[in-house]
Amino acid sequence: MATVNPYLNFDGNTEEVFNFYKSVFGGEFDVLARFGEMPEEYQADKSQQDKIMHVSLPIGGGSTLMGSDRPASYGTITKGDGFYISIQADSEEEATRLFNGLSANGKVIMPLEKTFWGAFFGMFNDQFGVQWMINYDYNKK
Repeated sequence: MATVNPYLNFDGNTEEVFNFYKSVFGGEFDVLARFGEMPEEYQADKSQQDKIMHVSLPIGGGSTLMGSDRPASYGTITKGDGFYISIQADSEEEATRLFNGLSANGKVIMPLEKTFWGAFFGMFNDQFGVQWMINYDYNKK
C-alpha cells in the first residue's frame, strides 16, 4: 500500500522548524542535506548553501515528515489554511504529549478533549503556521 508523507516548505527556517519537531517526536533525521552539498552545477544560488535542501524525520507508524527551504527562484511561499497534518496517536497520553509539544507557542483552534464521536481530539496551528490535528480514537482499542 502507498504511504503519504507530508512535505513542508519554509522561507529559510527549515532547520529551526525541524529541530523543534524532532524535540517533540524524538528520533533522528534520516536525511539532513544542505544546498551547498549538491553538485556545483545544480547550485543556482550560492547564498543559500547553508539552507536545507531536504530533511526527513520519521514520526512513527511508518510516516515521515519531510521538508526543505524554498529557494527564492521558486517564488514566494503563500501560507495556506487548506490542509492539516493529522496524527493518529496510540493513547491519550501520546496524544496529550504531541498536542502540548507541537502547540507550544502556537494557537489552539480546538482544545484536546473527549468528543461526541468517540475520540480524544484537538486542532492547532504551531508556532510556524503549520496546522495540525491530533486524534486518539477510543473505538480502535
